[in-house]
Amino acid sequence: MSGKETQNILVVDDEKSMREFLDILLAKEGYQVSLAASGEEACKMLGDQHFDLLITDIKMKDIDGIGVLKKAKAISPDSIVIMISAFATAETAVEAMKEGAYDYIPKPFKVNEFKKIVKDALQFKKRVTFGEAEDQARNRLHFGCLIGESPQMRKVYDLIERVAPTKSNVLISGESGTGKELVAKAIHRQSLRKEKPFVAINCAGIPENLIESELFGYKKGAFTGATTDKEGFFDVADGGTVFFDEIGELSPAIQVKLLRVIQERTFTAVGGTEEKSVDVRFISATNKDLEGEVINGTFREDLFFRLNVIQISMPPLRERTGDLPFLAQHFLEEFSKELAKDVKKISAYAMDILSQYSFPGNVRELENIIERSVALESSNIVLPESLTLSNFQRERTRRDRRQRDLTSKGVNLDDLLAEIEKDYILKSLEMAHGSKQRAADLLGISMRSFRYRLDKLGLQTSQE
Repeated sequence: MSGKETQNILVVDDEKSMREFLDILLAKEGYQVSLAASGEEACKMLGDQHFDLLITDIKMKDIDGIGVLKKAKAISPDSIVIMISAFATAETAVEAMKEGAYDYIPKPFKVNEFKKIVKDALQFKKRVTFGEAEDQARNRLHFGCLIGESPQMRKVYDLIERVAPTKSNVLISGESGTGKELVAKAIHRQSLRKEKPFVAINCAGIPENLIESELFGYKKGAFTGATTDKEGFFDVADGGTVFFDEIGELSPAIQVKLLRVIQERTFTAVGGTEEKSVDVRFISATNKDLEGEVINGTFREDLFFRLNVIQISMPPLRERTGDLPFLAQHFLEEFSKELAKDVKKISAYAMDILSQYSFPGNVRELENIIERSVALESSNIVLPESLTLSNFQRERTRRDRRQRDLTSKGVNLDDLLAEIEKDYILKSLEMAHGSKQRAADLLGISMRSFRYRLDKLGLQTSQE
């Protein structure tokens, strides 16, 4: 905790219970906390003392949170300011961000998420102060394009480092959109073959009647339209790496020919008679259960064992949610630059919505969501309104998961009902921009009943 003892935080809120709650919460985390009961009091304190972080309510009687924010930035432009409010609108959030706020958090907020935002804000200030922001971002880009610091991804990085210098064939398994080709490229770049070609072959994207000639090349006159000799993928990749994406889509006939190449390291062009030697490393990827395909007789067992010398399993995004902020920020920066937009960050509320989604399309789906959000966003921060992730999509994913749980291993009905209730309460608060009364009206229940449900679900952090 010693690193936090010198970090001073000023909490500004005209609601006593909220001030006391934040005082206790932040003090337990090891921060030095000062309190202001009004915007006017806060402005006086800002003139007398330096604060590493300012947390201020937006709606106050004398000087509101925006006024406090402007004062803080006038006195100390590098001040980190977080806005909180039960009545924040999208327009208010945009105004706060334009004035230099780090983030805004609608009430009621989740304690753990609030603590993380505070921690991230202070770390951001430290990185900016010492010019480490770019270095920190680069450190997250392991092996060039793979992003994440979760235990699952660290295991992948470890396997890449260990297998890259070898000649062993690698099979990468995982759902669509998890980044299997990025792993293959990372292995190639870390290998002794890195100066030679990396040739990616989409097994599902090449028509079956063409894949043999694409792999092995063909001789002039081999078939109608073959007016010249043509090199195949193996010719091009000689000395380098061949990556078979979705290897499970190959037909049995092509599987036999590929097995021979792997075993003998030779092949013959379509329409040719001369055997060619080839020196390539084989990396394959699949979103299928290839062992199951072997049992079913749709994939050759001998080919499977040749390809599956070392297996790397890519985790789905829903199992590495700690990497979600890193990935989202990376795509945000990428598309902001590509689309010439000045979108700098994702609001805590928008990130919370993303964190509740299971991403059936994995990292690729997240990339598409962020690209659309940047394209649609008119301010410099991604707000919930810009996310094209519909409630229908979220509810359908949760419903499908619940149905699978019920059919496979049963379900705890109380937990299931609590999850459904929590989903609707969070959605009502989202639609009501944090106003509990409006959220209760949307759900057709009394304010008393709404507060009771918040308490029961552990979502109650303050009184409106």
